[in-house]
Amino acid sequence: MHSSCLTCHTSFFCRKNDITGIIHNTFTVEQHLFGELQSYDLKPGGSLEEVTELNKKEYVRLYVTWRFMRGIEIQFSHLQKGFHELISQHLLRPFDERELELIISGLGKIDTEDWKQNTRLKHCTPESNIVKWFWAIVNSFDEEKRARLLQFVTGSCRVPLQGFKALQGSTGAAGPRLFTIHQVDAPTNNLPKAHTCFNRVDIPPYESYEKMLDKLTCAVEETCGFAVE
Repeated sequence: MHSSCLTCHTSFFCRKNDITGIIHNTFTVEQHLFGELQSYDLKPGGSLEEVTELNKKEYVRLYVTWRFMRGIEIQFSHLQKGFHELISQHLLRPFDERELELIISGLGKIDTEDWKQNTRLKHCTPESNIVKWFWAIVNSFDEEKRARLLQFVTGSCRVPLQGFKALQGSTGAAGPRLFTIHQVDAPTNNLPKAHTCFNRVDIPPYESYEKMLDKLTCAVEETCGFAVE
């Protein structure tokens, strides 16, 4: 299993289950480096502290941070150095990471009908207001905004060659992970929340199309869209 998939799977399991008598970890993480398995403390004295039901949230937070940041710091610094040899750093400063992906990958035409036909609905139906308004909003967007919306929910602005039916998640589960619209019982002043590992967007039951358009646009343009369950 890819390390990022394993990270999502581990954090999901820990947060959703009582780990007493199941997980016998300490606050450490292991990684293969040049053919050798090395162990690193997630916190000072981490090798001496066991993970329990009471401290598992701290463990998940430190574990995810290490896997996605500290654990790839050396590799990323070399990649960054090579990238900056090709493109000067000052030329990249005006762009955030999502804009940079769009510049590098370009804009492909998104088939909205294929998107709609291969979308899973959770706690809502095709006749629910948020579903009808979601597709109305998608149809009102130009290609760049559609790509940004897709990027917000799935982590990528690109559609697989086989179409939306072949979207993959990053939880380690086999098979495709369809784009999912999930109506949640949350205050309608909240923004929609994306779970990129699951290709799912959580949408409160907004009272009007205009409010949903405003909230969804704000979420897509101002937030990163990543959440760990």
